[in-house]
Amino acid sequence: MFRWKATAAALAITALALTGCAGGDSGSGGGEGSGGTLTLGAITAPTTLDPAGSEWGNRSPFYQAVFDTLLLATPEGTIEPWLASEYSYNDDNTVLTLTLRDDVTFSDGTKLTGAVVVKNLERFKAGTSPDASYFAGVTSFEAPDDTTVVITMDAPNPAMLNYLTRDPGLVGAEASLDSPDVATTPVGSGPYILDTAATVTGTSYTYTKNPDYWNPDVQHYDKLVINVLQDPTAALNAIKAGEANGVRLSTNDGIAEVEGAGWTVASNELDFQGMLLLDRNGTQAPALADVRVRQALNYAFDREGLLAGLQNGLGTVTTQVFPATSDAYDPELDSYYTYDPEKAKELLAEAGYADGFTLSMPSSPLLGTSTYTLISQQLADIGITAEYTEPGQNFIADLLAPKFPASYFALEQNPDWQLIQFMIAPTAIFNPFKSEDPKVDEYIKEIQFGDEATQKSVAKELNTYIVEQAWFAPFYRVQGSFAVDANTTVEMVPTNAYPAIYDIQPK
Repeated sequence: MFRWKATAAALAITALALTGCAGGDSGSGGGEGSGGTLTLGAITAPTTLDPAGSEWGNRSPFYQAVFDTLLLATPEGTIEPWLASEYSYNDDNTVLTLTLRDDVTFSDGTKLTGAVVVKNLERFKAGTSPDASYFAGVTSFEAPDDTTVVITMDAPNPAMLNYLTRDPGLVGAEASLDSPDVATTPVGSGPYILDTAATVTGTSYTYTKNPDYWNPDVQHYDKLVINVLQDPTAALNAIKAGEANGVRLSTNDGIAEVEGAGWTVASNELDFQGMLLLDRNGTQAPALADVRVRQALNYAFDREGLLAGLQNGLGTVTTQVFPATSDAYDPELDSYYTYDPEKAKELLAEAGYADGFTLSMPSSPLLGTSTYTLISQQLADIGITAEYTEPGQNFIADLLAPKFPASYFALEQNPDWQLIQFMIAPTAIFNPFKSEDPKVDEYIKEIQFGDEATQKSVAKELNTYIVEQAWFAPFYRVQGSFAVDANTTVEMVPTNAYPAIYDIQPK
């Protein structure tokens, strides 16, 4: 849901009676029955620990261990209070008022105040985070008193609450933000404190329990270690050797071995993989300006076969980019396009491309060489020649420049408005050709300025129209997997690749 108007009450967290410990050693943690060491595996290290340069996704645990966010995303898919105990909008949804908790201190002993939160929000907007643009429409951050923060926007932003559960909502202690060591020595109000002496930047990060944390019921361990395991083989070896309690799997290739080691795999379907048909204006590839050509591309792919061959069947075939947790989602749109090469060739002929054409695209070994081989084969079956260029580390930069009219890619399926601003709106980063359509523009306007009922219904209409107009050619929602050992439980958050620190617990 967009969750515009709700004013949230303070979040009551019930202590969980837990037994046992993880990671081999034991001790007394914050909540009843907790303690010991939690050792996690992550697939990528943070580039900085400065909140103003932070990211989310697979880097989120490094930040969430030290910093609290203003709001909290839950495994149930809701947005709840966290540092902000209440939140509400004005009548036209352009002013968001947050009421802060008055019992929070940072690990340097200073108190959480409205002024500190404002400083963090302003730094994020002006900072180096790839998500800094989330605050592009914010005209001011103000703190009328110590427990109030007011965010004023030039127009409604239905994703703002969701943003405050992620990196834009991280809050660091004021003094640390001006420190020359802000990138390596974070100071927050979170459940853990980074042990810089025991940390090897880029490789292994060690955290100790914050003794003064305002919410000890979610401190399930005395110590937290996050090891960077970029190589899938290294991750699998750590699992087999019992050197971790929870590991984010970068691929699903080794799941049978993971389960054979006595581990359990939790999953969500956060990303879709498929074709981005970016040049809908036909600037570089004139054929893509014709909707019949884009539809033909959708009929060209054997999605069931690709899912089986590339993902071991772990995922769900789809032809829509909105996630199943979205108000825009329509289960019937998962199968709007079937595998029908003959239909594809008919559409190409109608559009004047009976002899096919050449489609220029980037490639990357990180996305799997067999993937590009299969895509080329299925495009060739309808007369289209895939011409690949490998930009190396410039893959994303060249794609967004834009230097290519289309590309195979994997993208996060964000909540409704966030996805619109990410992939569909004329200003969206993954709409590099700035494609516009009068109907799409009208749908976006109705969603932005409408009430909750309007937002829900129009989001579905937008999704249907995008599928009919073949703005993309998705293949499937791929299973994202997080494995835990026999002593550990986890709940996945539907809107992030990595589970929240609070949702990983000892049995």
